[in-house]
Amino acid sequence: MGGFFGVVSHESCVPDLFYGTDYHSHLGTRRGGLAVFNAGGITRFIHDITNTQFRSKFDDDVQKLAGKSGIGVISDHEDQPLIIGSHLGIYAIVTVGVIKNAEHLARKASNERRIHFSEMSGNEINPTELVAMLINQEQTFEAGIQHVQDAIEGSCSMLLLTPMGIYAARDRYGRTPVIIGKGQKGFTVTMETCAFPNLGYDIDYELGPGEVVFITADGFERRCKPGPIMQICSFLWVYYGYPASQYEGINVEAARYRSGAKLAENDTVDVDYVSGIPDSGIAHALGYADKAKITYRRPFVKYTPTWPRSFMPQQQSIRELVAKMKLIPIRELTEGQRLLFCDDSIVRGTQLRDTMQRLWNYGAKELHMRPACPPLIYGCPFLNFSRSRSELDLAGRRAIEEIEGGKEPDLEAYADSTSGNYCAMVEKIRNRIGLTSLRYQRLEDMIGAIGLPVEKLCTYCWNGKSAA
Repeated sequence: MGGFFGVVSHESCVPDLFYGTDYHSHLGTRRGGLAVFNAGGITRFIHDITNTQFRSKFDDDVQKLAGKSGIGVISDHEDQPLIIGSHLGIYAIVTVGVIKNAEHLARKASNERRIHFSEMSGNEINPTELVAMLINQEQTFEAGIQHVQDAIEGSCSMLLLTPMGIYAARDRYGRTPVIIGKGQKGFTVTMETCAFPNLGYDIDYELGPGEVVFITADGFERRCKPGPIMQICSFLWVYYGYPASQYEGINVEAARYRSGAKLAENDTVDVDYVSGIPDSGIAHALGYADKAKITYRRPFVKYTPTWPRSFMPQQQSIRELVAKMKLIPIRELTEGQRLLFCDDSIVRGTQLRDTMQRLWNYGAKELHMRPACPPLIYGCPFLNFSRSRSELDLAGRRAIEEIEGGKEPDLEAYADSTSGNYCAMVEKIRNRIGLTSLRYQRLEDMIGAIGLPVEKLCTYCWNGKSAA
């Protein structure tokens, strides 16, 4: 997925930039980068953070940075920030999102303008470099950013660090948040508002879909007005958003409590206690336990110091290793017990299957699962929260493939929670994971728990529908 953070201050921006960027570490595990503007130009550092935490890799670099404005990024894929020299002047850029038509845009640019792109591993194009190229085709930063939003398929939010300040742009349909904070020393911009409290900033303004603002230490001004269509990703509240953050005025942790309560409202199962799959499933489980008046306990705990979120690594074998090693079971809380687990979602199901098997091995009597969202049956074309190569990696699609025997499926029928197709799919998933029972959150209850109008939420992963 990835996340970014920017600061424009009357004093040194470096400490706030360092810690503010680090507060996005839950969104990516591949690359981290910082860029600061000063009298000598732009100083930049980029490091591989695959096996080392962001703070450890950048601790020495912070001593070499000086300046009052800067941007940082946690990236799940490419090297950034990039430093760009163009007719618009020198600037640094970071992006978050996914460009589905990147190869087409790169070929078109190469054919028309004899432009060349540096290649990443696997012959891929650095999408941030591509975005910079599109910006540079126009006569102003504002026009260039709008050109990007019009040209790409997918989504792209970005920060541009210039000598005068920072341009912040939210993707065309607002699928990811971009939020401005105000403090005594200046202004900052973030994707995760959890970065604000400990750094002394308060939420001041949230950009609308496609909006562009220019930020200085004294304030910010709109450069491109927001568009009329909002399609913010529902998974921010369900899964990958940080509990202390809020988007569109709605806190993540509070939404997850409401989600768990709705799961409990629709359930009649008799269990000994409720638990959550760490970390993002915990709040859902607490909401369930409170509503159902059932004790909450932890039959396994997460070893947090060194293991990343298990959906991020590209290789399935590494994802499974992370999921196994970070969760440590407790036999005394498992043996002979009827356990109900809440989780944010079931994406592939392979990690969950192995986790449940370990609990069976520890003597569990029953294992019930209550995911906080419906079955995922459509691959996301708009964001990059998981780098699965195929929709068939999804547990729902794999179950449908088995049911249909290779025939073209009617996915709408499987997305309908009242249909026989849906029930057959869920039963396939239950059997594969090895659960006593499996009951998913209904889409309307998930939307109700978030608290935004359905037309402002993207629910494509579950029903294949998007307003944009």
